[in-house]
Order: sequence, then structure tokens, then C-alpha cells
Amino acid sequence: MRIEHARGGRGRRWTPIVVAVVLTLLAAGVHAPDARAGNHVFPDISDVAVPRADCGAGSLPEKGMQGLVSAEDRDSGRSRRGYRCNITQVGNVRGSGGGIVSATYDHCSYTGSLFPGNNIMSQPGVQVVNVADPSKPKVVGSLTAPAMRGGTWETLKVNRARKLLAATAVPLLWGGGYFAVYDISDCEHPRLLNHGAGTTTPLPFTSHEGGFSPDGRTYWASGVFPGHLSAIDISNPASPRVIWQGLHSFLGHGFGISPDGNRMYLSNMAGITVLDIGSVQRRARFPQVRHLAAYLWPDGQLNQHSIPVTIGGRPHIITADEGGSGGVKVFDVTKVNSPKYVAQIKLEVNLPENLDTNLRSSMGGSLFSSNPHYCAVDRPKDPTTLACSWESSGIRVFDIRNLNKISEIGYFNPPAQKNATIADLPNSPHVLGSIIGVPAIEFLSLGMAIVDGKVTLNDALGPRSGMVVGGDMSTDWCFSPPEFHGSQVWTTCADGGFYALQLSPSIYTPPADQESTIG
Repeated sequence: MRIEHARGGRGRRWTPIVVAVVLTLLAAGVHAPDARAGNHVFPDISDVAVPRADCGAGSLPEKGMQGLVSAEDRDSGRSRRGYRCNITQVGNVRGSGGGIVSATYDHCSYTGSLFPGNNIMSQPGVQVVNVADPSKPKVVGSLTAPAMRGGTWETLKVNRARKLLAATAVPLLWGGGYFAVYDISDCEHPRLLNHGAGTTTPLPFTSHEGGFSPDGRTYWASGVFPGHLSAIDISNPASPRVIWQGLHSFLGHGFGISPDGNRMYLSNMAGITVLDIGSVQRRARFPQVRHLAAYLWPDGQLNQHSIPVTIGGRPHIITADEGGSGGVKVFDVTKVNSPKYVAQIKLEVNLPENLDTNLRSSMGGSLFSSNPHYCAVDRPKDPTTLACSWESSGIRVFDIRNLNKISEIGYFNPPAQKNATIADLPNSPHVLGSIIGVPAIEFLSLGMAIVDGKVTLNDALGPRSGMVVGGDMSTDWCFSPPEFHGSQVWTTCADGGFYALQLSPSIYTPPADQESTIG
């Protein structure tokens, strides 16, 4: 095993103490890597926001800092109107809240479930939304297998190649045992395929996240601590079985898998662990999963997921940090053990010098503030556009045709459902999280900014600083990937539910080979 330091070229050098923290996390890994595996630390990541969108007619734009919903807008009620720039709402169905991660296929959307709240809804489980008419989306049914009623967290995914929908039960952060696979050939009427294993009898796995291999023959379930990863064979969806398990690192999260199914870019606490999963993909009799490399960086924590893409004939990954204001990063991974940091996407609200203002406004908003969660590209080969859910900053859309000149081209931050309660939105994680008011997931990045002399804690104080207990739902939380459907993106936010959103023709023309991809 070796450790290499890579530079981003445009950034600043982080303090040695921060790099030491990263290395400590690395040392905590519980899976012994291949001796040839390299651990690549990127201490010099750029801290520059992408250019703001130029908002056209009909927009209702943010007035201040890019991505910020100010304390004043939250308190005055202005955030109830939402914010939009070059994106308009076509249709919406709130239902009982949008869960965490939802999925779409054909003319349908499937709303992730939250445990236990979904079980008190009139139609418990995963909601099936008919979007044949995007201006009038409607709930037409629900999926009620134990996995779907147990809370799907970040496991609800679609495989288009085999027309399958699957999820595991994750009651709160961590779960396992229950797993459901549905045939969605008729997207409005999904058909449960596994009535035995995973439904009436539990399977031996743990999960927080999950997703398919590109060919749809394997569903991978990743736990949180202690980094438990399982491969579930669904070659025969009626009879799923666990064919490999292992511990890979200190903490696991989401992932992206290369198009051939042989390489996994698995999120960890401080970056990405790269695994060779080829022996599972080819169904070796005794599969071994090798640790190929790790990519680590100090800005951003809890890496969420990665999207493998090909740009100019070279494999890249686009990867999002759920916490720590790390934004979205792009790496050239043509040589897995010699990765190149290519670009980063941050909003102004994510810059270290603005984290005091970020905290000042987001107090009372509960655990999350303004970070990317799930993203989608409009095609896996030479993508033109990236759309990301950005928590309290809504849906953000970027032109990525030139990685040296990435710019924001539009956004939609839905109207806040301020002061909504669990009786209104039992399927919203925001309601559940609003037991507390503190955006705790940002404290490490704020502390780093203070140590680096970028901000002072006094500047973080404001009219909402006393909201330590009890949040007021003064923004929505957008977690689901905004998936491309022609000139629209379809997504789900925690409080506002499902949205069909129209991208202005001034900012986006769908490519003929559009294939929305989340990794």
C-alpha cells in the first residue's frame, strides 16, 4: 500500500492537521488492501464557485448569495414562494412527503418510503406516481412488500435494461434482511417477483444504500458502519441470494459502477474506495473483491455517490459530497492508480469564507443545509448537463460540456412547507429531523474554516441562532436525483413531493441519445 499526494492546481493548501485527519480515517479501514493499491490524497482542492446562472424572463431568483436561503427570507415567509431560474414547475403531487431517494422509469415515478411514517399513510409503502401527463401527476397505487414498508432510505433504484425496481428495508440509517424486486414493464402496475427470499424470509445482508450493476444481474447493498458490502444475485429475480459479502472500509455509502460491471467507486467518509468487483460480475466460483485505490480529500465529508462517465474517450467519475460543503468533484480515472482531479462544482454558499453566513441562515433548518446529495447526467458518454439535488438549495443544473468552464444554468428551489407537522407529511425525513434545529452535518467544515482563518464564529450568529431544538421547515430538503426526461427533469423533495420541471430551451436542448444516468 502506498500514499500519494495529488494537487488540484487551482486550490489552496489545507492545514497539516486536516490532512492528518484524512490519513487517520484511512488507517481505520478494516479491509486489507492490495499491496499495489494507492491512497491518493488531494489536499489542494479549489474553492471557487461556478458562475451564477443568467436568469431569464419569468424567473423568481435568489437575491443574495448563490444557493443561500437567507435567515430573513426564512423568517419573513419569503421562502414559501420558492426560487426559480430558467426552470418552471410543470406539475406536482405532494402526497405525504417525498421520502429520501426516489426513482423514475418510463412515465412513472416511485416515491421512496420513510419508516415508520409511511405506514400511517392511506396507501403505505412506496408510492407509484403516474406522470403520463406531467402537468397532472397523480398517485395511482403503492408497493407494500416488507422492504417497501420498512423504509427504503437510499436503496430504491431502477435498472432500465431489465425493467426492474428494487429496494431494501432501512428503518433508520441502517437496515437489512428485507429486499424486494419488482417487474416494472408496466410501470403503473409493478409486479413483485420475489415472494420468498427477501419477502417472507430475510436475507443475510445489511444496508443503507443500494443499487444495480449495469446489466441488472446483481443488486449491491452497502451498509454504513462498519463498511459492510453485499452482492445479491438477481439473475433470477424470483429467487435472490447473497453471493458475496465483505468489509471494505471504516464507513460505506453510495457508489457508482463502471459500464462493464467490473469496477465500483464506493463512497466512504472522506472520499472514494475503488474496488475490483469483476469476479462477482463474472460469477467466479469463489469471488474475491480487491481494493484497487482510495481517493481522499479534506473538503467535504460523507461522499454520497459517483457517476462513471466517458468524456473525450476517457473514463471519468462525477462524485458528490453529502456533507462538509465539498460540492461535486470530477476525476479522470483512466488510470485507476493515477487519478487526475479535473474540476469541482461549488455554489457560493459552500465556500469556506461563507460558511458563517451559511450557518447563520440554516439554523432551525435541522441537520442538513446546502450540499449536493444525488446527481444525474443527461447521458453517460460526453454528458452535456448535470442536475443535482442540493438539499436546502433545491435543484441545481450545470452546463458541463467544457470541464474547464462549468457554469450553473438554472435552479428550482421549491416553496417551503413551513411549520408542516408529521400529521401533514409523515413520509418526510425533514419533519422527523426537525426535532432538532442545528445543521450538525456542517460543523466539521465550519470548524476547518475557523482554523484556516476564513470565518469567525461571531459572524455565524443571527436571528435564528436560538433554534437549537425544533426546526421550522423554512426550506425544503431535496435529496432525490433529478432525472432527465426530454426537456424536463423529474425529481422528488422531502416536503414538496414529486415535481415535473421544465428546463428553458434557452439553457438546454436534449441530445438525441439522452440517457439519464445516476451511476
